[in-house]
Amino acid sequence: MPETDRSWTFLSNHGHVLVALSRDSSARLRDLAESVGITERAAQAIVSDLEDAGYVTKVKVGRRNEYRLHPARRLRHPAESDTPIRALLEIFDRDD
Repeated sequence: MPETDRSWTFLSNHGHVLVALSRDSSARLRDLAESVGITERAAQAIVSDLEDAGYVTKVKVGRRNEYRLHPARRLRHPAESDTPIRALLEIFDRDD
């Protein structure tokens, strides 16, 4: 298969942040940004989007935030809207 100059991935940055939070629910925004390869500001905007859509809830624990995921929430695209995010997150579960 020939190499192309165009770069793309199967998951959006929103998906990457969701997976990162599933691996470390107390990750700092700085750590999320670094693991996904985005700016801290972009990570903050994505976490806010995920909160607004009901995929995560931010809980203050001391001076830090923890994020509780809601794995029963469904994927957003109409083609996958019958699939809970749990199914996506299980693909990336490193405990197997």
